[in-house]
Amino acid sequence: MPASQGSASMTIPSAQDLVADRLVTFERELARVVDSDVSFIEAIGEDLVRAGGKRLRPTLAFLAADLVQAAPEMGMRVALAVELLHSASLLHDDLIDDADTRRGAEAAFRRYGNVVSVMSGDFLLARVLGLLAESGDPRFTSRMSTTAARICEGEVLQFQMATLETWSLEEYRNVIDGKTAILLATAAMGPALLGNAPDEEREALETFGMAYGRAFQMQDDRLDLLGDAETLGKPVGGDLREGKATHAVLVLIERGVEEAANIVRRHARRDGDVERMRTLVQEHGADDATRAAIREEIVRATTALTVFPEQPAREALITIAERELARLE
Repeated sequence: MPASQGSASMTIPSAQDLVADRLVTFERELARVVDSDVSFIEAIGEDLVRAGGKRLRPTLAFLAADLVQAAPEMGMRVALAVELLHSASLLHDDLIDDADTRRGAEAAFRRYGNVVSVMSGDFLLARVLGLLAESGDPRFTSRMSTTAARICEGEVLQFQMATLETWSLEEYRNVIDGKTAILLATAAMGPALLGNAPDEEREALETFGMAYGRAFQMQDDRLDLLGDAETLGKPVGGDLREGKATHAVLVLIERGVEEAANIVRRHARRDGDVERMRTLVQEHGADDATRAAIREEIVRATTALTVFPEQPAREALITIAERELARLE
């Protein structure tokens, strides 16, 4: 029986209901942490707070803190550190990717220039260091250090794979582990570290975060190719135009579909390249393979949480992960 079926008779509060008050406090604390006397840095910090987003990583941290019965301040500390590290990486990524927008607004480097954007990202990293010093826990500091390094490695590995054409599903997994999964895993297992939870619980939350993170990124990559431009709010095929081979495309390449490799090599510059790739992944069953991989990771994520007794925080985490299954429809 899947982990989520055992609670069918329960009235399960949503994740939003469980963490709503803490997210309000989080926004206030985030504004305090990113405050600066330098007006350009302050403006970028205000943009960060105002843009908000879904605050997925803080939500995971708060629910995980509930799950291991960690003190509320521990969940808040993890939420702030992880979100600041994530935001710093986005400031740098937008510049590297030459992006025009971020969450519907003009990218920071477009508005303020390269120097301000890069140094503001570094400013956020400095604030992360301050939060880690306040935590007083060398294990969490070490984990954040590892996480930051893995994010950098994931981004460089993605570029390396495109440059050297070392295309493989194994390399892709390493990329998404670094780009996305490691940060979600740190958000989930951080409160267990700070709260001295048993190793079994910490490892379960790390497994959950890594598996859910892989599914999340694979789904985003899948929709970048096969989604609807109007729903996505951007043109499809962005990864292909940047020379990035994602899961379904790599399935084609590993199955010897040379046409797919050629489209990636030329960054989908020819008219109809993106549409052709969409056709290829459907005709050769590559999308089916990607769907199966996403489902496998979600099963791994939700199964990991069975070490915890049935409770609202566990069910909320399972529900968050299973949203990726709904996005497959």
